[in-house]
Amino acid sequence: MGHSQRISVRNAAWQQWETLLRNRRKRTRAGLFLVQGVRPINLALEHGWAFDAILVDIDRDLSSWARDTIDAAGCDTYLLTPDLMADLGEKDDGPPELIAVVSQRRPGLDSLSTHEDFLGVVFDRPSSPGNLGSVVRSADAFGADAVMVTGHAADPYDPQAVRASTGSLFSLPVLADLSTAEILAWAADSPVRPTVIGTDEHGEVELSHQDLTGPVLLVVGNEAAGMSQAWREGADRLASIPIGGSASSLNAASAASVCLYEAVRQRRL
Repeated sequence: MGHSQRISVRNAAWQQWETLLRNRRKRTRAGLFLVQGVRPINLALEHGWAFDAILVDIDRDLSSWARDTIDAAGCDTYLLTPDLMADLGEKDDGPPELIAVVSQRRPGLDSLSTHEDFLGVVFDRPSSPGNLGSVVRSADAFGADAVMVTGHAADPYDPQAVRASTGSLFSLPVLADLSTAEILAWAADSPVRPTVIGTDEHGEVELSHQDLTGPVLLVVGNEAAGMSQAWREGADRLASIPIGGSASSLNAASAASVCLYEAVRQRRL
């Protein structure tokens, strides 16, 4: 167990934690991010993520869960006043009991192995951290092997993305800062090559008519522009999700969920 320290002013340590919320460049440079909530923190511990610090509301009587978490994390603990905790917690209903400062993971493609049932998701240039976190959550829920993020995109360690994932960020590999060419080369060189299925409203086949039972890499495009031209040209097949009503398209995270569900449905037949 690490040492404990009181913090009652916005000192240098507090300012560094605050930048993890607001500043992507500094968050990436530090290799840290903030996590709150029972399920996300429990999953981070369960999957062996490294904890840099635990921040605690100094005025609160800690629950047994909080005490167990502090013991399990084995890192330094900082006792913050409620106002400092509330500012870092970004919650309207008061300061959180705990906030964990956790080390980021930046896995590469060489850490992934394909297999006959491989199911991966590529999110091409997502602009919304919330959508990215929702795709990670859906990928985890439907048993996908990984989520890959290409192009100039939202940060999976953005607070909105972390919250939207509801802890699923800790349960499966999320690979960021990749190019289309890198992923296509990885897929082509894999011992078990996945079929690359792009999603597009003008796809040549409806999603339900596309075989998704083998190793598959599903590609979902940017919320406004869809997939890049590189993905349109690199995909083995373009599939469409039939929709009705007045909406012209689905939200990107919803489209990913539909594709994942269809893959799982076919595999259970």
